[in-house]
Amino acid sequence: MVHALSEIRRVLVRNGILIDLRPITDHAPVEIVSANETRLAGLVDELPDDRANDEAANRVIAKAGEQNWFIKEREEFFPFNYYWDSPKETQEYAETEWANWLTVDEEVWRNARSMWAVANADARVRIQFKMLIARWKAIKDG
Repeated sequence: MVHALSEIRRVLVRNGILIDLRPITDHAPVEIVSANETRLAGLVDELPDDRANDEAANRVIAKAGEQNWFIKEREEFFPFNYYWDSPKETQEYAETEWANWLTVDEEVWRNARSMWAVANADARVRIQFKMLIARWKAIKDG
């Protein structure tokens, strides 16, 4: 990643902007939501490599700041929500698309199916991830 930041810095014009946008490893909630209520079925389990990757990315971008490659202008966190019509759809998607990124314990799926079965007709399944967005200004010599 240091090489990638070096290349980004090389091609950015003076005072160019780098946007750091990525999900942050955090135990995201699996919820059953409807107009009337939100119920927690459980949490997803991120894989240990993802936490290590987050920490490595944080170290690299901080080092780039220390080397005066970039100046952090702003940083915020925001939720990013995925919705499905049923726990079955959610589980199929998670096991297919996110297999290398996270796991969900079978107990969480059981809880979700049970809560969804007795919820209002408008109930959907939501998984909410924590996102980081940071704005960095490129610093160039001369």
